[in-house]
Amino acid sequence: MNTQTHYEINGATRFGGFWIRVGASFIDIVVLLIPVLLISFLFRAVTPATDEMEIVVVELMDAILNIIVYWIYFAALHSSSWQASVGKKVVNLKVVDKNGNRISFGRATGRYFASFISALILGIGYMMVGWTKRKQGLHDMMAGTLVIKIENI
Repeated sequence: MNTQTHYEINGATRFGGFWIRVGASFIDIVVLLIPVLLISFLFRAVTPATDEMEIVVVELMDAILNIIVYWIYFAALHSSSWQASVGKKVVNLKVVDKNGNRISFGRATGRYFASFISALILGIGYMMVGWTKRKQGLHDMMAGTLVIKIENI
């Protein structure tokens, strides 16, 4: 098992392309499905809404809770010794800084919230992974990160 936290970024570096990252994202969605649904169910059970305004507030708070769960999941795992979410780990991808080092929780947080911008511009920020030299999405560029393919040892 590879426990390395620094990777040499050079001409031989293999970057995680668009489709493998889509696959990793689907795995992460499956991993997060039950915890997110459980948290939403419990939150809604303890905060009953009786009128239209209360329903809007509960919906908004539920959405914020979901964003927090996803943020903690991605930021904690991308900055951990795994350097990857569960989905990325399954497909042998790691998130590193431009020098090949493990990223901090702060950088991972920035990367996560920058991904909202990648999505908001009609997903073009994500599609950029398909045509940029280092397979970086807009959120990767903003956070100064790379997604590399590692050999499974």
